[in-house]
Amino acid sequence: MDINRKDILLYINDVGGLALSNQVIHWSMLIVPLLTLFFMKKEEINRYVPVAVFATVLTMIILDIGITLGFWVVRESVFPFNEIFPYYLGTMPVLAMWVFKFTNGRFWAYMTTNLILDIGFNFFLLDYFLPIRGMFSFVGISPLQGLTITLAHAVLIYGYQMWHERVFSLRVKQTNTPVKLQAAAKPLPEEESDKE
Repeated sequence: MDINRKDILLYINDVGGLALSNQVIHWSMLIVPLLTLFFMKKEEINRYVPVAVFATVLTMIILDIGITLGFWVVRESVFPFNEIFPYYLGTMPVLAMWVFKFTNGRFWAYMTTNLILDIGFNFFLLDYFLPIRGMFSFVGISPLQGLTITLAHAVLIYGYQMWHERVFSLRVKQTNTPVKLQAAAKPLPEEESDKE
């Protein structure tokens, strides 16, 4: 049996009789990951939101540079965005938070997890699924080159998180340091009411 990309596309478009439009895929990549944050503790969310924001800003910069240099093309996005892929605003920052929740402080576990996720991201999502849907395409680089970019991105994110935690922990230590009051050098004069 010879299966080609067109047959796979028809199957993906009609999963169980439910037609999936590109807009549904875009919006689900934006909203569904945010719903998983209900399963994360509030303290963990507060701890990892800065790295998620940093990762999102860094990703937007990389995305714009890649479009300018002709590395990839965003063929369809979601209203009101022009070339911003909703994955970068929903899935990616939330995924960064979950990865840090389980691997924080263990660089090799973090990098191994990111390697696995980035291989799926570059070779399946960006090079296979989204091009079939007509949403995104690599044009000037290969998925392997994209993998090196995403792994360098992961190293920068990890460095930021370690820096942020070190600065934050120093600030917490400084604010929680008890104030040492110096004893008075000169005794207070005695009042007459104290003599009685």
